[in-house]
Amino acid sequence: MVTVSLQLLGGAGVVVVLVVYLSYRIGKARGIKQGQRAASHEAHEQATEREPPVDIGDGVSLAVKEFREHHSGDRAAVCKKEGFVVFVDDVPDSVDVGDVIDAEIVDFGRDRNSAEAQYVG
Repeated sequence: MVTVSLQLLGGAGVVVVLVVYLSYRIGKARGIKQGQRAASHEAHEQATEREPPVDIGDGVSLAVKEFREHHSGDRAAVCKKEGFVVFVDDVPDSVDVGDVIDAEIVDFGRDRNSAEAQYVG
């Protein structure tokens, strides 16, 4: 029955089905992105409401979660300590995601919801 209807509509029927399908997929993708944004915002709020698990001068061992470009243009490792984000500068190119590195905490981000650290080994 659907096949007969599409044949009667010709190419226009195929276009309609394609548009409906693509609209569904795009809407689903947007919903996932909005959910991720909401989770990120919630994590940010929780981080600003608690004391950081590190202090300036602390030596810490951290696993590299990912790399981002630092505002200076250099590569910075993104790590976490008890869910608290620590950006580590001067990480050698030989370090990869999943590696554990040693760093020293040198500063906090605005609102103390993240920390800056320097690679030490």
